[in-house]
Amino acid sequence: MDLVEALLAQHACEHVILHFVRRLDLGEPADVADLFTEDGVWEWPPPGDGRRIEGREALRAYFGSRPADRLSCRLMSNVLVTVTGPDSASATSSFATYRVDGWQGGGPVPAGPPVQVGHYEDTFRRVDGTWLIASRTLRLPFGGDTPKV
Repeated sequence: MDLVEALLAQHACEHVILHFVRRLDLGEPADVADLFTEDGVWEWPPPGDGRRIEGREALRAYFGSRPADRLSCRLMSNVLVTVTGPDSASATSSFATYRVDGWQGGGPVPAGPPVQVGHYEDTFRRVDGTWLIASRTLRLPFGGDTPKV
């Protein structure tokens, strides 16, 4: 893989990372599943709750079950993509999540601290020319309950 191809792959993977949080925060959460391979995995291993969701349809159901009155904003940073082969890559990216439940679409919600601060560890696979998440592992050293408005 030449330098231009590697840069294009890195950019494509960064784009997927950012679309993941955009779809959760501003779009249709179930659409996040479209960013994964058919056999994609999202997991939160111990010391998290051990959750593991596997397969695009299971991911669609999982992310689609998000409460309708949830307001969230995830801030992504420190995105580092490493191309590991012509059709594979890995990445780490840091995030902070601001989130409340009970939002009815009124005015601004009083600012509080983020309810989560952590990072994602991702692997990517290029399928039919499109870069998709093959696995996403959540690492969450800072987390708390979601407040209600």
